[in-house]
Amino acid sequence: MFKTEEALAIIGGHVDEELLLRNEYLAIENEILRKKISGRIKLSQRERMRLATIGKKIGIKALREVAMIVKPETIITWYRKLIAAKFDSSKKRKKKVGRPLTDCELETLILQISKRNPRWGYDRIAGALANLGYPISDQTVGNILKRNGIMPAPSRKPKLSWSDFIAMHKDVITACDFFTAEVFTATGLITFYVLFFIQIGSRKVHIAGVTPHPNESWMKHIARHLTMDEWGFLQGQKYLIFDRDTKFCTSFHTCSLKKITWIIRGLKSEYDLCLDQV
Repeated sequence: MFKTEEALAIIGGHVDEELLLRNEYLAIENEILRKKISGRIKLSQRERMRLATIGKKIGIKALREVAMIVKPETIITWYRKLIAAKFDSSKKRKKKVGRPLTDCELETLILQISKRNPRWGYDRIAGALANLGYPISDQTVGNILKRNGIMPAPSRKPKLSWSDFIAMHKDVITACDFFTAEVFTATGLITFYVLFFIQIGSRKVHIAGVTPHPNESWMKHIARHLTMDEWGFLQGQKYLIFDRDTKFCTSFHTCSLKKITWIIRGLKSEYDLCLDQV
């Protein structure tokens, strides 16, 4: 007589062999049927879910041997989408409540006005927009500015950047500086200093003078010519930017102050930033 373990092993082996034969038969049958069917087979969502569920269990290696309707990779993709849909709660989310957001063009206009007029408060910006045909409350203006990280006017005033100042007043700002040129003369190599001025808004450049000795009297003479009524290059300009070079002496300051409201004695880094706007 067979022992119990041996009997179970024989029965189990017989069952496994029968299952293998059944699977082999189904695979051959599916292959024959697939060849008989022309065109693409359309599956419903439920049919895709069934194939994806069982396909994930047997794995992609086995699918490559038995899958005939669609590619194994497609079945695995269906399974991933099935899992993702389980955790997707976007359709259950509540719709946003409250007032609709302000039109993008109007919001851009508000930001431009606040940037160009840093001393303006919410009420004044709202009033300016009303004059342009955009009725809006000061509270809405404040919400838009806060949302974009812009503080109220009292806090905004001290934070006016140098680049913003240049952009706001570029039509009345002139910058000046020296560059040098080495010239061979009968007495040898001499360094000539060229003083030039540039209007930031119009980009107009003016060579004020060339000299090997830019002393105080020469600088004073240049300043007088630049500030002459009607034809002086600084006519109509309000700000003059230059670095802390000692060649820009006290006499130059005094003559320039008679015609120009402000003189900005900027650091070199500020001067470079000014010229970057050109």
